[in-house]
Amino acid sequence: MAQILLHGTLHVTIYEVDRLSKGGVSGFFQKIEDVVGGGKGDRLYATIDLERARVGRTRLLDHDSNPRWYESFHIYCAHLASNVVFSVKEEDAIGAPVLGRAYLPVTELLENEEIDRWLELLDKEHKPIHKHSKIHVKVQFLEVTREVNWDRGIKTPKFPGVPFTFFTQRNGCKVTLYQDSHVPDNFVPKIPLSGGTLYKPHRAWEDVFDAINNAKHLIYITGWSVYTEITLIRDNRRPKPGGDITLGELLKKKANEGVRVLMLVWDDRTSIKFFKEDGLMQTHDQETESYFHDTEVHCVLCPRNPDGGHSLVQDLEISTMFTHHQKIVIADSALPDGNEDKRRIVSFVGGIDLCDGRYDTQFHSLFRTLNTVHHDDFHQPNFAGSSIKKGGPREPWHDIHSRLEGPIAWDVLFNFEQRWRKQGGKDLLLNLRELDSVIIPPSPVTYSDDQETWNVQLFRSIDGGAAFGFPDSPEDAAQAGLVSGKDSTVDRSIQDAYINAIRRAKRFIYIENQYFLGSSFAWKAGDDIKIEDVGCIHLIPKELSLKIVSKIEKGEEFKVYIVVPMWPEGIPESGSVQAILDWQRRTLEMMYTDIAQALHAKGIEANPREYLSFFCLANREVKKSGEYEPSEKPEPDTDYIRAQESRRFMIYVHAKMMIVDDEYIIIGSANINQRSMEGSRDSEIAMGAFQPYHLGHHQPPRGQIHGFRMSLWYEHLGLLHNTFLNPEDPECVKKVNEIALKYWDLYSSDNLEHDLPGHLLHYPIDVTAEGEVVELPGFENFPDTKAKVLGTKSDTLPPILTT
Repeated sequence: MAQILLHGTLHVTIYEVDRLSKGGVSGFFQKIEDVVGGGKGDRLYATIDLERARVGRTRLLDHDSNPRWYESFHIYCAHLASNVVFSVKEEDAIGAPVLGRAYLPVTELLENEEIDRWLELLDKEHKPIHKHSKIHVKVQFLEVTREVNWDRGIKTPKFPGVPFTFFTQRNGCKVTLYQDSHVPDNFVPKIPLSGGTLYKPHRAWEDVFDAINNAKHLIYITGWSVYTEITLIRDNRRPKPGGDITLGELLKKKANEGVRVLMLVWDDRTSIKFFKEDGLMQTHDQETESYFHDTEVHCVLCPRNPDGGHSLVQDLEISTMFTHHQKIVIADSALPDGNEDKRRIVSFVGGIDLCDGRYDTQFHSLFRTLNTVHHDDFHQPNFAGSSIKKGGPREPWHDIHSRLEGPIAWDVLFNFEQRWRKQGGKDLLLNLRELDSVIIPPSPVTYSDDQETWNVQLFRSIDGGAAFGFPDSPEDAAQAGLVSGKDSTVDRSIQDAYINAIRRAKRFIYIENQYFLGSSFAWKAGDDIKIEDVGCIHLIPKELSLKIVSKIEKGEEFKVYIVVPMWPEGIPESGSVQAILDWQRRTLEMMYTDIAQALHAKGIEANPREYLSFFCLANREVKKSGEYEPSEKPEPDTDYIRAQESRRFMIYVHAKMMIVDDEYIIIGSANINQRSMEGSRDSEIAMGAFQPYHLGHHQPPRGQIHGFRMSLWYEHLGLLHNTFLNPEDPECVKKVNEIALKYWDLYSSDNLEHDLPGHLLHYPIDVTAEGEVVELPGFENFPDTKAKVLGTKSDTLPPILTT
């Protein structure tokens, strides 16, 4: 049967199965189950599949001839499929035997009518199973162009936010946007905003320092890594009283003053206390815990514990492979008028961990700060044996963060409280109701007619294994904007936020992210890969390519710009890095193929890169007098010595951000991969925000989001140009790509006469007119390495680890 594109939303209810015979394991295997599975086996669940993608799963029920789930699912889809497949499975310690499958042809869904039907369950030969058992389902499909917000942007200041989520949108908020951890005084892009003002950059670590230093009642922190030995204030032109104190000493000082300081730091299970190992991720988790032992700071190491409903093997996978990835600081703050008697909550959310290697500015120096701010903070994990003694290049760090004030800050606080109640141990959370005479309850911090007010919504990837208080029943979970499956309850709203924002987009999308891979159900099948085994099924890449295709079909201008690292952090030739690059190449090829086919269908002669452009960041510096001189040299014939001699290296893109039409922005901790988007793998947090007085109804918005994007482009390109005002215009994408290709040529050349004038490089791949991703001529490997740009499929690492 021919496959048909289902792009939109499926509303599905699985009611019950009738006359089901007991199948699965018995006898000898039942005894094994009793020992290994602890008696958890012999339970039933149902799944929903669109060809090679699992899109829904019910809870587990005890085996019964008439299992009744009555569970409803809200499913975003962008899949080619011939059937919606419903499978009834038996959970046991050995596997999940399929008792029967039912098929609903996609052709029946295209009229948008509700289908309420008993479907016959079939065996693998497509014959009715014993007793002709049936499954009762209700299905309705809403095609994407019939969605109320499709292709319309944020059409009204009263836009209510993303639906079916745990946190509702909050109005009357204030948002501060940060590029990198610090902005020096000599980074001054002149970016006009509406109202005749100029965009003003802000300084993340200065503001975090002030928030911690001025807190009177509480400081709550979560992190993938928190390192006590860093200092937040390092710019000698912008000193602060007490700014030379380390983060660890600052937190101890505040705790000794009576401030409640609580920290949830990811427990890297690969670090071993007794051997003082850093662990695979070098997060300093054991050091941080030891540092605060027997102090007034309460630091808890949190493993990424699974939610219920998993096998022993799955539990082990989750606790050792996945992380707590949220990066949050929450503190009480004085009111803007300086009134110390009244306090309000302020929260920081984004991509920057409070750890080593994160301090950087928009200049992203490789060598020139090694005798100053980076001498004691030398970070270079891409070379074996790297150290300050052997010299640069250090790995520069580009990241994005935000500060949230108003009701949204309390949602971040509630997230922390849920996590602390699940894994914090002692009940040490402040009872803020008892402080309501001092700490102002959730309330707007701007007037409704304030032109700079923000509407903000909080999103997460997290499950009941990491957050307390998730409802047990699927009905209650659905009502709370959560997804239930087997014995787990999941908040997957970050992916939902991305999907909704892409579907709303009218003009352009700009993304910066540490990873870019997904929608594996749409990758090209081949002899080297079994698509359904990859499991990287989040929709974001496919939604982007389908948005571009829809605009090509309508004859409207629309462009997507994506900035990623040159390669994922680590030894570039290593198996894990090469595997991720291979997944990335397959993702890009899927997208470019979609675009190429749409161009051919319209008879347009153009390269797909004119619609979807990928970039990376890097720097190259000539040697100057007075630079740090290392006492040792890297080993000969290594990436390290080659990079040192050529005076170049990538700037690591750690940002997790998307800007849509200069009117909506998502910032958080979530990468564009399955780990971050699934909800039951890495725990994540993000915010989505817009300014209701800066929407693109009649002319392009010129609010803070526009200013922030232009400031980022000024950082990356080293210049501002009028074409940048309208990224959807062909002239803009042409200009940006010309500059990026020029910078790539300068970066990759054998000669070095001047500093690189900007950092944005053409990502070193080529794209054919058919959408195939191929090597850029002369660049099979990244400069100074033997690492393949297109990656290499791993035959040893499981996809769950690298997707």
